[in-house]
Amino acid sequence: MNHTEKGSPARGIVPEALAVVDEALSRLRYGTIQLTVHDGKVMQIDVTERKRLTE
Repeated sequence: MNHTEKGSPARGIVPEALAVVDEALSRLRYGTIQLTVHDGKVMQIDVTERKRLTE
């Protein structure tokens, strides 16, 4: 169940967090995107990019 299903309004950080994740996904080929949540709010977004080397 998400926050809107519980009746809580969407928080202001959510659109910003989604924009950051969307931008990271658009440029990331290999890697991870990690969200850190505290008290139901996205507090930090870590993007780790991996570079694949060919021989």
